Amino acid sequence: MSFLAELRFVTSNDHKFREAESILKRFGVNISHARISYPEVRSDGVEEVALNSAQYLSKELGPSFFLEDTGLFVDALNGFPGAYSKWALEKIGLNGLLKLLEGEGNRNASFKAAIALFDGEVRVFTGEVKGSIALEASGASGFGYDPVFVPEGYGKPFAELGEETKSGLSHRRRALEEMVKFLKRK
Repeated sequence: MSFLAELRFVTSNDHKFREAESILKRFGVNISHARISYPEVRSDGVEEVALNSAQYLSKELGPSFFLEDTGLFVDALNGFPGAYSKWALEKIGLNGLLKLLEGEGNRNASFKAAIALFDGEVRVFTGEVKGSIALEASGASGFGYDPVFVPEGYGKPFAELGEETKSGLSHRRRALEEMVKFLKRK
């Protein structure tokens, strides 16, 4: 278990860190926050971005850390913004995404997370939650696309469901659970 005591989450996003910290505590895993900048490859897949970033950082940090790449994949937009979600949010915002979907009947979407763990070698764990894009942004909790992403089986976006509900069913939780299963087998 000493490996788990030294596990660092490399992210500049405080929201992601707090959410991951809360989720992992439920599994008895404590993490520390490592705010380290690193270059990201451009790719349509979050798995490739996470893998490449972890390989790059493995030379600088050594074991044991993980990082995450996340994307919102909208069916009617051929998967856009996908792995470019952060960039798209900064450039066009939630209103821009909603404008792109005006009049569109197919609002199906999925959130995908890829966690890359470096424990001497890089391993990637994924999680996905399916849902749809709301007609308008609403809710005060969460961050990023939470005000417009409605998970399957719910009538409200993540931002209206509250942190506890969101972290209980999110793509991030699913990827972190896969990582924890691996760590517990080690």
